Amino acid sequence: MSTTGNTPTERLEAWFKSVHPAAWCVGAALVLAPTYSSDFILTQIFCWAFILGTIGLSLMFLAGYGGMVSLAQMTTAGAAGYAVALLGPSGSAVSLALSAWIYIPLSIICAMVLGMVVGAVSVRTQGIYTVMITLAISAAFFYFTSQNQEVFNGSRGFNAITAPKVFGVDWQSSIPFYYLSLCIAFLTFLLVTYVSRTPFGLALQGIRDNPRRMGSLGFNVTAHRVLAYAMSAFIAALGGVLLVWFNRQISPGTVAIGPAIDILVVAVVGGLTLPIGPFIGAFIFVLLRTFALDIFQAFGFTSMRFNLLVGLGFLAIVMFSPDGVLGLWKRWRHLIDRRTLSGLQETKP
Repeated sequence: MSTTGNTPTERLEAWFKSVHPAAWCVGAALVLAPTYSSDFILTQIFCWAFILGTIGLSLMFLAGYGGMVSLAQMTTAGAAGYAVALLGPSGSAVSLALSAWIYIPLSIICAMVLGMVVGAVSVRTQGIYTVMITLAISAAFFYFTSQNQEVFNGSRGFNAITAPKVFGVDWQSSIPFYYLSLCIAFLTFLLVTYVSRTPFGLALQGIRDNPRRMGSLGFNVTAHRVLAYAMSAFIAALGGVLLVWFNRQISPGTVAIGPAIDILVVAVVGGLTLPIGPFIGAFIFVLLRTFALDIFQAFGFTSMRFNLLVGLGFLAIVMFSPDGVLGLWKRWRHLIDRRTLSGLQETKP
């Protein structure tokens, strides 16, 4: 006879009960978004936020659970995007125009190989040195793509990339692409949540806290870190494939230093402690980038002031809440709970 909570049905029921009601409401709102949102909101707000959040999630996994801050996540995502352009149809003479069933997995594999190379180079460093090495790799990849005319078309890039038609669905259309982005974001969120509770994820968190002790216990610290880079590259690659379909093009500007910093901002503003953090940061970033430009222009400022606003917001978050928006939320909930408890104690006879 099975004990309580051991059967799949009981575990599934326990999981459903553990989900906060607010999460169900947000999920229902996202699923029903095409019924009350315009194409602009679906694509330029939701889809863009899901894509940036997915790439930011790859950084959150590395930094939050592995203690490794990498600025090469947009590079691995861009590598997957360039592989899509080279292996799939892109209107360029150098593209192989393979089937979607072939070029999509190959693009993800290419990004994972690059991610493992980045990991193998940077895992023996810590702190600012890891940041600088991954930043150097990002800069090298940017100049490699911008100066290579024969394969990557140099600064022009590829400008005729579209999502494939699979199962009779045109995934480039706004509603199908919205649900595709939502599903990828949700599945990668579940993946990171699940892996963080597996023996590998727990060992990775132990290595983050005390690598020497974990090494003395028999864990291969380097191998765990390289595998973490491989998994983060897998997540970033999924975001990169969506990104190149979203923009319908890819160029060196996609993998420049600016976008790499944007991913860091997205992850830090949302919070690096939980997988939901990068998606919160992505929505805030996208809303600011979309609507702050109009507000600045209405007051007579140039659109370049947007970067100043993002920078000031980033500094404020780092100074007052190192855990990002999630940290502010936890502090606010803790304050409310303390006031509620003190109120109950005062009214208690």
